[in-house]
Amino acid sequence: MQPLVISHTALANSLGLGVSATMDALRSRRSGLAPCAFEDVDLETYIAKVEALDDFRVRADLSAWDCRNNRLAQLCLEQDGFAQAVELAKRKYGASRIGVFLGTSTSGILQTELAYRRLDPDTGALPPDFHYAETQNSYSLAGFVLRYLGLSGPSFVVSSACSSSVKVFANAQRMMAAGVCDAAVVGGTDSLCLSTLYGFNSLGLVSHQPCRPYDAERDGISIGEGAGFVLLEKAPAQVSPDAMLLLGVGESSDAYHMSTPHPEGLGARLAMQRALGSAGLQASDIDYINLHGTATKSNDASEGKAVADVFGASVPCSSTKGWTGHQLGAAGVTEAIIAMLAIEHNFLPGSINTRQLDPAIAIDYRIENGAGKVNRVLSNSFGFGGSNCSLVLGRKA
Repeated sequence: MQPLVISHTALANSLGLGVSATMDALRSRRSGLAPCAFEDVDLETYIAKVEALDDFRVRADLSAWDCRNNRLAQLCLEQDGFAQAVELAKRKYGASRIGVFLGTSTSGILQTELAYRRLDPDTGALPPDFHYAETQNSYSLAGFVLRYLGLSGPSFVVSSACSSSVKVFANAQRMMAAGVCDAAVVGGTDSLCLSTLYGFNSLGLVSHQPCRPYDAERDGISIGEGAGFVLLEKAPAQVSPDAMLLLGVGESSDAYHMSTPHPEGLGARLAMQRALGSAGLQASDIDYINLHGTATKSNDASEGKAVADVFGASVPCSSTKGWTGHQLGAAGVTEAIIAMLAIEHNFLPGSINTRQLDPAIAIDYRIENGAGKVNRVLSNSFGFGGSNCSLVLGRKA
């Protein structure tokens, strides 16, 4: 594929607001996980919550879109000069030539959960101040971001569980290659809600302690919330050697099970191989892999086998979900930006909370942080139903 320039990024999650807050937490090994204290949830687990959201509201002219998910989106758009960067892009391309392609798993479903607590006792009707289309509707996130940024280009939301906010990189690449738009805001937002906390608990996938990716005794995920955005632009004829690039994208589907990955990692392997092929690179060209690494028994075993098949045990790997929790629909973009930070700072993030590596997984999994030249990285995101996507990010060769 023709590389695209990643000209700007923004993050908001439990580690803090802005990209530098996440980088500082990674360096100091400060996790964003804490014992669950959210609404009236009664679960013995850990979550990664964005505390600033509790007292935050969306811009007044967009009050119909006010819900926890869109508040988190706005909070992120206000970080790292992102909205200002989009404003400059509007002057360059025009508002109608910038697409908005975003991922989320549950959109603003918390707003509906709270509305059901206020049903009319006589009619059973939802409260009049509940706006389904602007809050829970899956398109809510893109509709809100489009309006907040004053854009009018093509827009949609992908909801493919944990791969949502990485799949949109592929969508944006195709839309730009087809000439539908010249630039794109991609990324995703996922916020805490009762459906995901109790839902994953019902599946037996929630850990009672902070998650431990790739640990021999791993026992499940820690759910988190967060948002991340990236501004993608077509590469000029002369690309700066310091420019961050989207070099390759690989997608696949397991078509195996509704919630369990293929045990041999066939879909994961295919996504990684396609990403490398898309970038015109070999496995030996990758300096670091940010793994999906949810800390469930089946995910880490399946992904680890796939990584071993493609890369052997020669490429440093880690999962950063011990820091951020599993942000579901926002996990992909968050981890892609962390992978870019690895390049920018020649920094290899380790794996917080992991104590004893699973000896059955034969990859170069790093627990401790490290340093080294990092030019190109691969970032994995694998969703329920075997919806797999891998990105290759890095500098010009």
